[in-house]
Amino acid sequence: MKHAFLRTAALFSLLFAPAIAEAAEGFATANVNMRSGPSTRYPAVTVIPVGTSVEIHGCLADRPWCDVSFYRGRGWVAGQYVQAMYRRNRVYVQPEYYRPLGIPTVVFEFDRYWDRNYRGRDFYRDRDRWRRDWAEGDDRRDLERRRERREREWERRDRDWERREREWERRADEEWRDEENYRESGRRDRKRQFRDRELIPECEFGDIPCENE
Repeated sequence: MKHAFLRTAALFSLLFAPAIAEAAEGFATANVNMRSGPSTRYPAVTVIPVGTSVEIHGCLADRPWCDVSFYRGRGWVAGQYVQAMYRRNRVYVQPEYYRPLGIPTVVFEFDRYWDRNYRGRDFYRDRDRWRRDWAEGDDRRDLERRRERREREWERRDRDWERREREWERRADEEWRDEENYRESGRRDRKRQFRDRELIPECEFGDIPCENE
């Protein structure tokens, strides 16, 4: 019975160890607001003092904001204010360090996150407004991404147009050189013919050598 219990406990620890290890330890690099969403537009939950330890549960893939725990509170902090230990050095929590630090990428689900963490907060009553701001922020970010894609496309088209212009100029130069070579060749031929005519002697009446020719 005892051995069966130990086996069960070992299996339990193996199954749940990855979930426990998901949170990475970090440190606040300044007195920073822990907010109720991944943006400075959201209400502040509390202030994390500089040097204080926090648990990092995950970070957004498209923006360096991280979901953290601090003294049984939960909220979001920008990665530029959080460091973690990596190879005996503290590094800022940026996307290139997510995988080495074991930090998962997460998404912000407004309703679920607020219902779980902020029901007792005063700003929870205005969640409809904050939800709308988040949706509008997503729309603005989508518009910004589309604008950036359009700008990159126009830049690519400009480069293609410049490349075509250079190609046209090169071909025009080659055609002009070919035409000039042709004209120069014609001028040389005419000069040679003119010189050849000048070398032909003029015959006079009674000139025996000319008559023989």
